[in-house]
Amino acid sequence: MMLLWACLLWVFASVAVAMLPMRLQYVPGVVLLIAAPVLIFWIGQEVAWWAAALALFAVVSMFRNPLRYFLARARGETPEIPK
Repeated sequence: MMLLWACLLWVFASVAVAMLPMRLQYVPGVVLLIAAPVLIFWIGQEVAWWAAALALFAVVSMFRNPLRYFLARARGETPEIPK
């Protein structure tokens, strides 16, 4: 039951962050991005590996632009940040 509440809290927090202006989304977005693997691992432990794979697919789809940014930074590039 705790897993369900944690996932619902993460979803509602994501929706709230998405409604913020872009300049205010960075810090809470990074916190959500860091919390996502913990929830995905927890889903894999409690439910099944296929549910964790679906959750991973959803998170990568939702955070594709920040993940591209961090990948570019890891390669030594300096990507543009939207204003």
